Amino acid sequence: MAALEESQGRTRGQRSVFERYQDAAADPGELESSLFSVEVTGDGRPTDVEREETDGGVIEDITSPFDPEHIDIDTRTTTVDLLLSRLRNGMIDLAPDFQRKAGIWTDGKQSRLIESLLLRIPIPSFYAAENKDGSWAIVDGIQRLTSIARFVEPQTVGVDPLKLTGLEYLRNFDGAGFEDLSGKLQIRLRETEVVVHVIRRGTPEPVMFNVFARINTGGEPLTRQEIRHALIPGRARTLLAELAETEEFRRATGYSVVGDRMADREMVLRFLAFRMTSPHAYRSGDFDAFLAEAMHQVNRLDRPDEDRLRTEFVTAMLAAKEIFGPHAFRKYRRNQQRKSPINKALFEAIAVNLASFDDDEREVLREADTLGAFAELMEDAEFERAISVGTGDARKVRMRFDAIKELFENVLDETGKDAEQ
Repeated sequence: MAALEESQGRTRGQRSVFERYQDAAADPGELESSLFSVEVTGDGRPTDVEREETDGGVIEDITSPFDPEHIDIDTRTTTVDLLLSRLRNGMIDLAPDFQRKAGIWTDGKQSRLIESLLLRIPIPSFYAAENKDGSWAIVDGIQRLTSIARFVEPQTVGVDPLKLTGLEYLRNFDGAGFEDLSGKLQIRLRETEVVVHVIRRGTPEPVMFNVFARINTGGEPLTRQEIRHALIPGRARTLLAELAETEEFRRATGYSVVGDRMADREMVLRFLAFRMTSPHAYRSGDFDAFLAEAMHQVNRLDRPDEDRLRTEFVTAMLAAKEIFGPHAFRKYRRNQQRKSPINKALFEAIAVNLASFDDDEREVLREADTLGAFAELMEDAEFERAISVGTGDARKVRMRFDAIKELFENVLDETGKDAEQ
């Protein structure tokens, strides 16, 4: 409590986010959610996942320097028909489960893209990474390419044909499919020129990652996990999706983690990363590179190791739900009733630590007032900062993992002493 009392003497501007939250939520059940910046969905709606910040603001900066000579980007002007030809021949990787489903755009939004092409209005460029076999992994423009393919050649993407709807100018084409267009308009679509920026194979992966992190098409920056998913094919893609879709994960997170920007898969990846590599072995401070390497590690896992990690993940989710209830992986003050947003740094620290304890210890944590002990830990300003600002810093990573481990161990020790008396 000393930390909390000490905070009372500081001005509002000097207090941490959580201390200001405590002021705003002085009455049980009240929560000034605006104090927490949250991530947004693909269509701009707020999610239930707290957005991580650097010391200078929300994570957007690229911190890993690299030699500009290592950037090899080939800008090509091609046609819609040639892109579709690549799709037909398996030379474009759309990562079908990218952004959870290829068709997160509504039919209306897809139709308006087709309308733009018919009106000869230029559309934004595509960005791709070139694979060893010469195929392209589309990193930016998946929704656009999927929409075009769905209208012109739906069989190439395995979806139902698009019928135009909600058009703004060519309203006489409402309800039309590609086959309903005149031959002239069909040729116009197929011969439409588009620009594709291809990062050539041989470009170092960290350089690719940083380049794609700078892409901001249409005001929707790619998330780091979307970039990792596009650049690193393999078993990691499907395993992250499988674990994110488990009932145990969804229950533990209150069914509130929206997956269309892959926040759920990033959370799963962070768990796997710190189960495969100890937090104390994390040194680089480049959290993006650490998570990218974790995806490569997952791709190399043998079946027994994958099964072990899967079991640990499910077990940790069950335990977190039973121990923390609706406040699992969320900042919490004693007697608080309304929920704070999911915090990714808390998620990894709590889940990984729970996975390291045995069944008997987890049972004790369920029976004890672990949530109350966690509320006391949240009064520690240093801990609160370690899960809120600059969370990829190596010192803060070790601090939050150690603090949660110590919290659990103290609860176990106190429970054991009480049982002896």
